[in-house]
Amino acid sequence: MTDTAQTKLMGREIRLVAHPGGFPGESLFEVAESPIPEPAESQLLIRNAYFSVDPYMRPRTGDAREYVAPSTLGEAMTGGAVGRVAISRHPDYAEGDWVLHTLGWREWALSDGTYVWRIDPAAAPVSTALGVLGPPGFTAYYGLFEIGRPQPGETVFVSGASGAVGSAAGQMAKIAGCRVLGSGGSPEKVAWLRELGFDEAFDYRARPVREALAEAAPEGIHLYFDNVGGDHLEAAIGALRNHGRIVACGWMSRYGDAEPTAPHNLFMVVTKRLRMEGFRISDHLDRFLEFQAKAGGWLRDGRLRYRETVIHGIENAPDAFLGLLRGESVGKMLVKVGPADDDQSPRG
Repeated sequence: MTDTAQTKLMGREIRLVAHPGGFPGESLFEVAESPIPEPAESQLLIRNAYFSVDPYMRPRTGDAREYVAPSTLGEAMTGGAVGRVAISRHPDYAEGDWVLHTLGWREWALSDGTYVWRIDPAAAPVSTALGVLGPPGFTAYYGLFEIGRPQPGETVFVSGASGAVGSAAGQMAKIAGCRVLGSGGSPEKVAWLRELGFDEAFDYRARPVREALAEAAPEGIHLYFDNVGGDHLEAAIGALRNHGRIVACGWMSRYGDAEPTAPHNLFMVVTKRLRMEGFRISDHLDRFLEFQAKAGGWLRDGRLRYRETVIHGIENAPDAFLGLLRGESVGKMLVKVGPADDDQSPRG
C-alpha cells in the first residue's frame, strides 16, 4: 500500500465511549473508522475474520479495577480475535498465516507480534481458536485438571454449562470418567447439555438450583466448576461432600455488582473442609500447547464437541455482547467481521 492509497482505505472498530451505570446498553459503544495502518519493520497487519465477546468483558466496561483492568474510553475494545496476515514485516509471520491475537473488536489489527499465535486452518475451523481450542477451552482444561483434579466415579457439577467454558469443562469431566451435572438458562440449553452427554442437566430459571442439585445428586457432589457464583455457588457449597473442591472460574451473575455478596453458607468451607481456588488463565500460558494437543485429539475423535453463536457484522458487536450477558447465546459467542477464506485483500 502506498501512502496515497492508504488514506483511502478505512477500517472499522468498536470503541467504548461511556461506563455503565447499571446493566450495559448499546450507547456505551460507537462504531469508528480509522485508516488501515501500514506495518513498519517487525510489524504485521492482520485482517480479522472473527472476534470474541466474553463474560469477563462486562467488568472491563466499568471504571473500577476488578480482576481485569477497565477498558479506556475512546479506545477499541480488546479481546481474542482470529485473522489472516495481510502484510508482514515480521520475521516470524508470513503473509497468509492464520493467527490468534488479543487486539479484539476491529476489522484490521496492527501488531508487533506480542500475544500472537499461529493457528492451523487445516486442523479445525479457524473460529475454534476462539472457543473450544482457544482461551475458553484452555480455561476449562486448566481449571478442571490442574485445580479440580477429577477422579473417575466422582460427581462433578458445572454451572453455566452451555457456555464455551462450561460445555468444555463438562465434556472433559466425562472424559475423566466422572458423572457430570450441568445447569443452563433455557430448555434449549438443557437439551444441548444432554446431547453433549451430561448425565443430568436442569434449567436454573425454572427451579431453584438447590432443589435441582438435591434431586440430581442426593448423595452430594465431589467437585464444583463455578462459572456463575451467586445462588449456584451457595447451592453447590451445600451439596458438596466433605473434602470437596471448588474451581472458582467466574462469577457471571455478579459481574457489575457494586458490592458482590458472599454465599450465606460460606462457613461450610470450614466445616466440610472444602478447597476453593481461583485462577487466571493468563498466568499459565506455558500450558497452552499441551492443552491444544490434547483438546485437538478429543475434538477429532468426537469426545469434545462445540457450538457457536455467530453474529455477522462489526456494527452488531454491541448487540452480541449484550445478548451474551442476557444469556441468549449457546456455546461460544462470536462476531464475524471479515472473510474466512482466501479473500483477505484490503478494501477501500
